[in-house]
Amino acid sequence: MTDTLIRMQDIEKVFLTDEVETHALSNIHLEVKKGEWLSIVGPSGSGKTTLLAILGLLDTATGGEYLLDQRPVRELAASDRAHVRNRHIGFIFQSFNLIGDLTVAENVELPLTYRGLPPAERKKRVDEALARVGMSHRARHMPGQLSGGQQQRVAVARAVAGDPLILLADEPTGNLDSKNGQTVMKLLSELHAAGSTLIMVTHDPAYARLATRTVSLFDGRIVEESGSSTAA
Repeated sequence: MTDTLIRMQDIEKVFLTDEVETHALSNIHLEVKKGEWLSIVGPSGSGKTTLLAILGLLDTATGGEYLLDQRPVRELAASDRAHVRNRHIGFIFQSFNLIGDLTVAENVELPLTYRGLPPAERKKRVDEALARVGMSHRARHMPGQLSGGQQQRVAVARAVAGDPLILLADEPTGNLDSKNGQTVMKLLSELHAAGSTLIMVTHDPAYARLATRTVSLFDGRIVEESGSSTAA
């Protein structure tokens, strides 16, 4: 049994627009082990979000090989990719992406509904996830009744309720003030300490340093790596 969850070799991503080739990612080699917390940093346009989208099966690489839990992603049909995303990957977005006309509890429950879990199991997972992020008392509220920090905590609850293999966070503090940002980062630190595997894109050096390892992107290439690849 290997403890490597992600292995990328020679990953490339090329966008074609009006016969112009844009190399968003080139020669990406990356391994992530179970229980690791990886930060991805770099200037705007360096390829951070593109890399995260490929990691989360929201986009496909133009070239190279991506193994997720030892399975070649390239061989997955569209329906299988959706299945893997729903069951094995938890997403935390900068913009929260909560559905405004659903309650907090219903937002957290929605991905579990797609998974076909029975109602009792869904309720148990929702209750546990909201308790983990300290939002049980807001379960019946609508997203519009919450602060930005509270909405992001609900988004974290939605991501962890499915017990994913990997949590992917794209600038999770980007729309928050410093106090709420610190609260969300403390929550992510607690999830990592409890065993979650976390990959986070951030532009904040202080938050990046909380991770066990950091890779720096520039012009679509990994130009620097710091920290240990051994899970904490």
